[in-house]
Amino acid sequence: MRFLLGALALILGLLGASCSPKGPASVDHVPVIGFSQDSLVLERWQRDIAAFQDAARDLGAQVILRVANQDVAFQEFQVRELVKEGIDVLVIVANDADRLSSVVREVRAKGIPVVSYDRLVRNAGVDLYISFDNEKVGSLMASAVLGQVKQGGYLIINGAKTDNNAVMINSGILSVLRPSVDSGKIRIVSEIWPEAWDNNEVRASLELLLPQIQDIQGIVAGDDMLAEEAIRFFSENGRSGLVKVAGQDADLAACQRIAEGSQLATIYKPVERLALKAAGFAVMLANRETIETDGSIDDGSTAVPYVRLEPLLVTRANLEATVIKDGFHAAKDVYQNIPGKP
Repeated sequence: MRFLLGALALILGLLGASCSPKGPASVDHVPVIGFSQDSLVLERWQRDIAAFQDAARDLGAQVILRVANQDVAFQEFQVRELVKEGIDVLVIVANDADRLSSVVREVRAKGIPVVSYDRLVRNAGVDLYISFDNEKVGSLMASAVLGQVKQGGYLIINGAKTDNNAVMINSGILSVLRPSVDSGKIRIVSEIWPEAWDNNEVRASLELLLPQIQDIQGIVAGDDMLAEEAIRFFSENGRSGLVKVAGQDADLAACQRIAEGSQLATIYKPVERLALKAAGFAVMLANRETIETDGSIDDGSTAVPYVRLEPLLVTRANLEATVIKDGFHAAKDVYQNIPGKP
C-alpha cells in the first residue's frame, strides 16, 4: 500500500511533552505493547491490527494481541491478563466507552500508560486518544446526502450507544442537517440508536419503520455495514435506487456499491496512517518518553491529549483518486461487477 515510508521516522521525531510516564526505560529493553481489540468483525479492524503490528515490529517492540469478540466483560478480563503478562503500555479499542473506564484506571494506577485507539474510553484519563475526526466524519456523510436530497425525509442510523465515536459522529450529522430541519426543507423521520454495532438490531428497528418507508429519501448510517443493511431493506421493500445512502469505513463492498450506484458515499479513513502513528506513540510511551499533541479532548472528567486525523469523503467521482490511488482497494476489485472497467 502506498503510504509514506518515512512515517515511522517522523513519529519517533515528535518533540515536546504532554504526558510523561514514570521513569526511563532500559536502553536494551524490548517494549511490550498490549493491544486490546474489541472485535475483528469489520474489515477495517483487520487492516488496523496488521498495520499496527508491522509498525511496532519495525520499531523494535513486541505486540500481545487480545480480541474480545464484542464482549465487554471478556475485554475487561483480557486487559487484566495483559497487565499480568508484563506489558509496558496498553492500547485499547474499547467495546464500551463507560464500562471499561474502571479497568483502564486500574491499569494507569499501576504506572502503565494507556492509549485509546480510535474509540475514547470516557472518564479514565488515558494518556493519549488517537482517532480520526469523528465529528467531521458525521458532517461529511450528512453533507454528501444533503447535496443530493435537499428536501424530504431523512433516516439517521447511529452506531452503538456505548461507543463515544457514535455520539461524536451524530453531533457532526446534526450540525449539518439542523439548519435544513429548522427551515422545514427536510425532516428527520426517525433516528435509530442501537445498543451495539449490530445489523440484526438495526434490522429490527427498520422493520418498525415499514409504514413510513415511502417518506424517507436520505439515509446517514453509522458505518458501511449498517448502510448495507439499510440498502438491502429498502431494496426488498420497493425502494431500490430511490434513497441516497452514506456510510463510513470505505469497506470494499461499500466501494463496489458506490461504483455501481446503490450507495452514494462512504468515508475513507486511511487506517494504516492511524496505526503507524499509534504504534509510534505507543513505543514512545512504553519507553517512558514524553509526547506532545496539538489538541485535547474532554473525556468527561479531564482533558486528554488528542491526535486527530482527517477523514476523506468518497463518492463515485473520486474513487480512483482516493481508495484506489492509495492502494486501499484494487481497481479490479472495486469495479469487478461493472463490465468494461479495469
